[in-house]
Amino acid sequence: MRSRAECTLSSLQCNNHKEMGEMGGSAGLSSPSPLTTKQRERPILSLPGRRIAFTTPANYATRLTRLLQLRGATPLPVPTISVGPSSSTLSSLRSFLLLSSSQQRKKGALALDSFSALAFTSRTGISSFSLALSQTPLPSPPLSLSGEPFTVAALGTDAEALHQGNPSLLTLLCPGNPSWVRVLVPEIATPAGLVKSFGNGFGRKVLCPVPAVIGLNEPDVVPQFLADLESSGWVAVRVPAYETKWVGPQCADVLVELDGKLDAIVFTSTAEVEGLLKGLDAVGWNWEKVKQQWPCMVVAAHGPVTAKGVESFGLTVDVVGERFSSFDGVLDALSMQFQD
Repeated sequence: MRSRAECTLSSLQCNNHKEMGEMGGSAGLSSPSPLTTKQRERPILSLPGRRIAFTTPANYATRLTRLLQLRGATPLPVPTISVGPSSSTLSSLRSFLLLSSSQQRKKGALALDSFSALAFTSRTGISSFSLALSQTPLPSPPLSLSGEPFTVAALGTDAEALHQGNPSLLTLLCPGNPSWVRVLVPEIATPAGLVKSFGNGFGRKVLCPVPAVIGLNEPDVVPQFLADLESSGWVAVRVPAYETKWVGPQCADVLVELDGKLDAIVFTSTAEVEGLLKGLDAVGWNWEKVKQQWPCMVVAAHGPVTAKGVESFGLTVDVVGERFSSFDGVLDALSMQFQD
């Protein structure tokens, strides 16, 4: 676990850089947010006249669409999965925010006192946890101000969501002194990077709000993340915070009905690939037919975790974003691919 000064620095870096974590499941995706000064000053590698398809969930696609348009490309959204909280996942989260019967018998006990940390692997996990906090009538705050400071970890630009809202998640967790909660943002915006930043848990508990995957096979990312935490001495407690679902057999219609060129397709998570393949199968297509239709189409993955997931379905990845803390990384990689 990092020092308090290091964690405070991470919090400041989160606000200044606003970078996005690369999860490769359904997580690691960042909802639309204004471009930072640093992003505006960075030279933009253009994609003039290129038609770029992407399978990002609809509620996250606005930012990617805008970035593509800024580069002169024509975006083609092909959402294959949806992500968001449900009544079931909100109920699961509330079970950790309310005192159990055994806790109620302990004077001064608070709901999250048995945990030392909260680990978010996606922005949707943060927003879902915030929603559960705001909608649950709590007799007392979830955290006390005694003992070891509580750590909340998030990937890249997802961490900005910890400070958003009125009140913010940090304030809801600890209304008396939200600054008492330490924010940890790993230098490498991946689940493995988060585990490394946590260090040795020495048997402490960490609550992990992660997706419940419905209608799709769960990617290896979350199970591996939890296993890595356990290997690092943490007691990882999984709670379904939101649902990742296939949007249905019509999801590939936009793609198969396209009349014209397609220069590239961008995958930002593993689940999106399975969703697309299921959609193609529903209309009598397969990936081979897609490649026959657009033989020069470039397949791009948001980052190495996503690339591994894409290839697990037998697809060949041509381009991988190296700076996978934001969508700009994969778009830069695409731009350089087309310039070669």
